Amino acid sequence: MQKRSKLDPYVFWPAIAVLLVVTALLVSFQDTVAPLITQALSLITYQMDWVFEFLTFGIFIMLLWFAAGRYGNIRFGNQDELPAFGNFSYGAMLFCAGMGTSIMFWSIIEPMYYYQYPPFQIEGQSAAAAEWALTYGLFHWGVSAWSIYTMPTIVIAYSLYNKGNRSLKISQACKGVLGSKADGWLGRVIDIFVIWSLVGGLGTSLGLGVPMLAAGIGDLFGIEQSTQLSIGIIFIWSVIYLTSATLGLEKGISKLSNINVYLAITLALFVLVVGPTSFLFSYFTDSFGNMAQNFMRMSFYTDPIHKSGFPQDWTVFYWVWFACTAPFLGLFVARISKGRTIKSVIVNMLAWGTLGGWLYFAVMGGYAMHLQLTDVFNVVQSMTDNGNAQTIINVLNTLPMGKIVVLFFVILGFIFLATSLDSASFVLASTASKSAGDGEEPAVWHTIIWGLIMAVLAISLLLIGGLKVVQSSTVIVAVPVLIIYLLLIISILRWLRQDHDLKEQH
Repeated sequence: MQKRSKLDPYVFWPAIAVLLVVTALLVSFQDTVAPLITQALSLITYQMDWVFEFLTFGIFIMLLWFAAGRYGNIRFGNQDELPAFGNFSYGAMLFCAGMGTSIMFWSIIEPMYYYQYPPFQIEGQSAAAAEWALTYGLFHWGVSAWSIYTMPTIVIAYSLYNKGNRSLKISQACKGVLGSKADGWLGRVIDIFVIWSLVGGLGTSLGLGVPMLAAGIGDLFGIEQSTQLSIGIIFIWSVIYLTSATLGLEKGISKLSNINVYLAITLALFVLVVGPTSFLFSYFTDSFGNMAQNFMRMSFYTDPIHKSGFPQDWTVFYWVWFACTAPFLGLFVARISKGRTIKSVIVNMLAWGTLGGWLYFAVMGGYAMHLQLTDVFNVVQSMTDNGNAQTIINVLNTLPMGKIVVLFFVILGFIFLATSLDSASFVLASTASKSAGDGEEPAVWHTIIWGLIMAVLAISLLLIGGLKVVQSSTVIVAVPVLIIYLLLIISILRWLRQDHDLKEQH
């Protein structure tokens, strides 16, 4: 019989109140708030660019040190415990939770932005711009991004399985520094911050995913783009999600993620085979070499002399963005990592996550660039004329059996959104529960409530056009998230030293 954890009223009710009040304020005063949020965002990305670049690179080096050093063999749970999920299911859940519809959207669109507005003062839409276009896509969705995701996972899993902190909460993972304060008001403030950043993160998945699916459905059935269509999409998607959520972690999310990965790989392989195969392999190889050679330059590029804004608008924004959504992925992956070693979690997350992202950028981004360079279809012009969501569908329509590809793409998008919401509701319910120890899951009604709150929020924001404001507002929690990261890093270092170094000395 599945054990169910009890609701934590001190996190649940304040979190709901904060969500409703802040969303209401953001939407009611959109005209005043939007410019303020834009200012705050540019303040964070321009004044703190170096902080986030050093943090990201530092975390990457630290994870390599953990994996290669003597801490790598420490197991989450008992030393003889076997992992709860096989490598494929584990990798599938990692990838679906971490990437979702964002990768379907950006793998086609992002390289085309870099082609038009390249870094390093390169001329837009030139041969050099095309060389850097995929390079930057691979960089932004590669090991640096996944390092940001992996660090909280390690700390939360260690807190849950090795330190006996029964709650699946970020506040508990900061206990190495905060001590008993993590159980008081300070811990609750941290958890409410995490809930806010997660809801905004999901808002972005919706903000990208819903218009893209609406464009696909419009293309297939000749339906006009409308708010009703978007609401219909959220409704169907909620039904898929509710079915999966009621089945729980093992039967629901895990199965849905497996199906998802098979579909995602099938789509990528189809494009690889029927598309310009040789060009796609060649372009990826060249871009990979370019990225490997310039990895340090791209990691620390701030452009203070020319002030193009490229690193702030893209690299720093991405690092901030990933850091804001990372606690969610960390909580989810920690929950499925029992029985794995620190090294296994680091290698799996960095490898599976990066390879999944690269596969999509290499195939979809490469295909879009090939259309552009061979004048088969002007992707850049389509982005200007029809917007990004419609351009993605236009690109897919240039493939053989275009309509079938679009249908496949829409189904994949639906499932991706459902798995994202699935994992998110699970994590939100866990964060607002008293404990989530071994084999414990939040009550089904509790998980479903969070899913419904997300769907209702999404529909309300769509109706009043406030999705953009709420998306941007999550990145404003970047400064508290930065502090949470430092607390997590100090916590894990202290715990490992206490539990392993000091023991060896005695």
